[in-house]
Amino acid sequence: MSPAEQAADAAWRPRANPWLISVVVTLAAFMEILDTTIVNVSLPYIAGSLSSSYDQATWVLTSYLVANGIVLPISGWLGRVIGRKRYFLGSIIFFSVFSFLCGNATTLGQLVVFRLLQGVCGGGLQPNQQAIVLDVMPPEQRGRAFGVVAVAVVFAPIIGPTLGGWITDSYSWRWVFFINVPVGIFAFMMVNRLVEDPPWVLRSRAQGRHFDLPGLCLIALAIGCTQIMLDRGEDADWFSSPTIRLLALIAALAAVGAIFWLTEARHPIVNLAVFRDRNFSLGCLMVVGLFGVLYSSGVIIPQLAQVYLGYTALLAGLVLSPGAVVVLLLIPLVTRLLMPRVQARLIIAFGLLVLGFAFIYTSRVTPDLDFWTLTMMRLTQSAGLAFLFVPISTSAYITVPRELNNDASALYVLIRNIAGSAAISVATAMITTSTQANMAVLSTHLDPASHAYRSELAKVTAALARLGWGPAQIPQQGMGWMYQALNTQAAFLAYRNIFIYCAILSFAIIPLAFLFGPMRLGSVRGGH
Repeated sequence: MSPAEQAADAAWRPRANPWLISVVVTLAAFMEILDTTIVNVSLPYIAGSLSSSYDQATWVLTSYLVANGIVLPISGWLGRVIGRKRYFLGSIIFFSVFSFLCGNATTLGQLVVFRLLQGVCGGGLQPNQQAIVLDVMPPEQRGRAFGVVAVAVVFAPIIGPTLGGWITDSYSWRWVFFINVPVGIFAFMMVNRLVEDPPWVLRSRAQGRHFDLPGLCLIALAIGCTQIMLDRGEDADWFSSPTIRLLALIAALAAVGAIFWLTEARHPIVNLAVFRDRNFSLGCLMVVGLFGVLYSSGVIIPQLAQVYLGYTALLAGLVLSPGAVVVLLLIPLVTRLLMPRVQARLIIAFGLLVLGFAFIYTSRVTPDLDFWTLTMMRLTQSAGLAFLFVPISTSAYITVPRELNNDASALYVLIRNIAGSAAISVATAMITTSTQANMAVLSTHLDPASHAYRSELAKVTAALARLGWGPAQIPQQGMGWMYQALNTQAAFLAYRNIFIYCAILSFAIIPLAFLFGPMRLGSVRGGH
């Protein structure tokens, strides 16, 4: 780089207000992240409306995740080829177009194809949003700027099921997609007016014209097979299925091949050199644990509420909503008050401690749990998350050279999303297997010689008699009730185990926080 280029880079400042730019690009990312969870509760309605089974309807989710995951790591290259602002604008407008087509789909096949194309277009929004924020904000302001980013990354997946349930119940599942259209149009107009490509992004366009076909194919195979395996594994009984075993083998081989190729290629489609930055690699490692517990708990708590506590989809979503509000309230306090004064590693360690103890508290779930106690359990988890996302993300990017911002953002978001998908799959599989194991142990107590068993069965029999059941029906109904109660107890023990594992993971990654340098992120100055 010539001295003139270095001087131009150092002197560059966005013409528009950096905070307004950060808010506008975050709105576009919020729309895309929301779409990963808002559709979940609408699947039964989609299946009924389009005359398909629920299992077939889940391809509406799978197709989006696969396409989105493949595009994520190559979004930096696409931004270099097309121009980052142009690519970001194209992603917004085509994401909105395919959202409109999804809402007008008349068959499941049409909806799956439009969702796949929606995932392709949406894959570039998150990484480019973070890259734009990194470019327009000076280093000493990045912590507060990532507080804005957290609105999309943390709040959107939490509020998605609640909003989706309300829209579906009040209007139609089609409005889950139509809602993106006005948001997309507004975001397009504002981004077009405010965002500009800095000089180092303009220079990188010449480097981006080299097309790395082997790298693209290997990434597509690795990410595509991984996402399909994670999304369909539970229904296929995991590695007992030949299809899942084949997907796992292809994903592993393609991942190894991609790492080798991208490391050795002269013009790789994504630059893995960013992992040489110690802070970035450490941030990626920590975000795996963080989003593992965030996404897994965000799925199994509503699952517990709906399956075993009898909540509706909307009510189960409302369990999560107060926690999202707490995150929004605490993040400004963390970014404005703590980060300029307290070392980031201490804030992260404190957040992990809060998160770990919150999961220990959540492990006290019982079948007679009330709504407010369950909501408070999720709220305490969210309080811990408020101390984690912004400090970890800011620490990860603080020493990344700005010419690598696109690649760093793409890889960071990819790792974050895969960690979340994998954690959801692992958690749901563990719930199933642990419930079965607990059932096998607890069923040994259904012994007619046991005084406790005879006493409980007598209570059930008396209750059924008071309800008007006939003598011939009471024994069968009584045994059925006892079996159901035993199954519920086995399931709650399984959920308690998962929450304990989440607590252990939270405590286990605390030492990683102290591998970051003693930085006060709100006071870091200078550039790359």
